[in-house]
Amino acid sequence: MPVYSSLTHALAEALVDVLWFVEGSEEEQMDPDDAVKVLEGVAHLVSKLSGDQRNELIELLGTMAEAESDPARREFLEGFPEGFGLIEDGI
Repeated sequence: MPVYSSLTHALAEALVDVLWFVEGSEEEQMDPDDAVKVLEGVAHLVSKLSGDQRNELIELLGTMAEAESDPARREFLEGFPEGFGLIEDGI
């Protein structure tokens, strides 16, 4: 039986894992300039999603946040839509 309900969910989990690592990395683990490039690259990629794709990802991130037991990671998941440009400020 698959661990995730869909390929989208599995890929979203993988993306969040990578971004969680990058954002939490110390300089010894990852060059800060490279970290910024990765984070900006993801923000650019999600800015190209269609409205339906954005809504799907936002909903999925909400589901992931609800299921998350680590408070810091839950906060990261809850802030992801705004932090990566899926939603605009004030919407």
